[in-house]
Amino acid sequence: MAEIELKTAPADFRFPTTNQSRHCFTRYIEFHRCLAAKGEESGECNKFAQYYRALCPGEWVERWNEQRENGTFPGPL
Repeated sequence: MAEIELKTAPADFRFPTTNQSRHCFTRYIEFHRCLAAKGEESGECNKFAQYYRALCPGEWVERWNEQRENGTFPGPL
């Protein structure tokens, strides 16, 4: 049976506290900015996707995705 390697987002000096909410939101924004700049076919954005998926609760991501689709997302994309 193959071993499963678990990873999380690397430490980021911009977010020194244990509350990672802002880190989560920033990584989500970075991922979508990368997609907008490089296109969805680019594999360069995968690291950002892995980071925000490791940091963010699924409910938040679902809500943000819905907000982006509706044009009501509060962040700068």
